[in-house]
Amino acid sequence: MRFAPAAAALSLCLAMTASISLAGAAASPDPRAAALIAQGQASLIAGETEGAIDAFEAALAVDPAYTPIFINLAEASRQQGLQGKAIRYYREALDRDPGNFAAISGEGTALVEKGALEKAKRNLATLQSLCGDKCPETVALQSSIARGVPARLAVDTDKAAPASN
Repeated sequence: MRFAPAAAALSLCLAMTASISLAGAAASPDPRAAALIAQGQASLIAGETEGAIDAFEAALAVDPAYTPIFINLAEASRQQGLQGKAIRYYREALDRDPGNFAAISGEGTALVEKGALEKAKRNLATLQSLCGDKCPETVALQSSIARGVPARLAVDTDKAAPASN
């Protein structure tokens, strides 16, 4: 009985140490995944989105706990014009890391590209409250919203109005 408080304190200390070491393990990817991520980013820069997605998906298979892979997959999907798929990847990253500025900003940009300006503005408000007006993610989302909905989504009023006889 005399050792119960000491044992409880020791077990709490060991539990905290174990949780900290586990949390730190996800901070950097497996070296094989890192090589695949670099390959995917090079493919993305070269405009080869299919190759980039293949590399990112392979990296995800190697290291499924590394959240930034989802952001890379989302960026590649956006470049392919698959904003819905990109939003799904950004939301997966946000489920894993709710304060991820890149995921919030990227999702907002994908929402703008999809035509959902009001939802993108909510992401902007979230970013402004988390990191302020001057952080790069906030500035990037503000500029995406300022550019507005892409022309391919804009409705041509001449074609939308029915012809009158």
